[in-house]
Amino acid sequence: MNKVNTISGIILLAVMAGCGGGNRSTTVILSNDGLITVDVSKSYPKKELILQDFMDVEYIPLETTDEFITQGRVRAVGKEFILVQNWVRDGDIFIFDRTTGKGLRKINRRGQGPEEYQNVIGILLDEDHNELFVYEGRIYVYDLNGQFKRSLRNRNEYIEFYNYSPEQLIAYDGTVETQEFAFKKRLSYHAILSKEDGSVIREMSIPYKDKKPTDMVYAKADGSGVLSTNISNISGIIPFQGNWILSQSSADTVYMYLPDDRMLPLIARTPSIQSMDPGVFLFPQVLTAQYYFMRAVKKELKSINDEVKYLSTNLVYDSQEQRMYESVVYNDDFSTKNTIDMSQQKRIGNNIAFWYKYEAFELVEAYEKGELKGGLKEIAATLDAESNPVIMLVTNKND
Repeated sequence: MNKVNTISGIILLAVMAGCGGGNRSTTVILSNDGLITVDVSKSYPKKELILQDFMDVEYIPLETTDEFITQGRVRAVGKEFILVQNWVRDGDIFIFDRTTGKGLRKINRRGQGPEEYQNVIGILLDEDHNELFVYEGRIYVYDLNGQFKRSLRNRNEYIEFYNYSPEQLIAYDGTVETQEFAFKKRLSYHAILSKEDGSVIREMSIPYKDKKPTDMVYAKADGSGVLSTNISNISGIIPFQGNWILSQSSADTVYMYLPDDRMLPLIARTPSIQSMDPGVFLFPQVLTAQYYFMRAVKKELKSINDEVKYLSTNLVYDSQEQRMYESVVYNDDFSTKNTIDMSQQKRIGNNIAFWYKYEAFELVEAYEKGELKGGLKEIAATLDAESNPVIMLVTNKND
């Protein structure tokens, strides 16, 4: 049932949405000839892959000094800089050199003032304008020395951003995924925004019938209360070969958005998410020229305790073989079978397919056991257990 045909014969219609703030063109899909079809109810044979066979990999050891001690949560990657935070909400933003990992400066604008942030949801780096966008309820724009420049309106609560053009952002309102905002049904959750003031320039609509929230609220096993959990690392936007992959959990189709405002259906799931209870969601994760990595997530918990997890399956579509598999990916810089969970990887910046963190103590231990190879082995030889993490940056070979 899985197939790829040439996507052609698309009929599109531009309509005007009048949700305030001026005219916005929304692309609506009327028909198409063919697309990749994924049956989320099926089991697929396993396919083992070596990451380095289809991706380029580099390692950045983050410099460790008294001033630069970080837990290594990568927030943005550009051509010159890597922006890193701690997992704790201390407000620190560390800027490291993209090539060497040397610590350059630390910014902290956390506070209650009109030019300050409180809880950072994400950071976007715009090196062309020497700016970084820190977003939470509002979007705060600073230069790379931490000086405040302006704030942007974020009326629709967009929480995922990429550089779309020198003057525009592409954004996604991820609140569509949650039960808390289940009443918020709009035509469009993806949009092009102005970098100057956050105004909506254009909206893109993905058709769906009813919202299917991804979070769950359940009673604790000991009867002491309730907990809420959600599917992690959901991405509604993925940059891909100069275009954009757009998706949302309640829709049955994933689209490719082109710079000329066309939307082409790329991946369709079956059965419909609207017909399944519990639902099985399909999320695109990492896309390459040959492999389309996805994950199928069943809205069902593995266990009822404080460590609950959704039932998740890693899938990959091989566009050369035109077949679907369950995927297992290994890092070849380990002599042991060190797996990379592609379902948990999320794009960070336009040109980085994903990042991965290796703790220093893990690499030191692997080095002492003789389990490392190549450049990673050389880096591990310089570390001690208290060093900052080593960041692996992964890019498509054709980027």
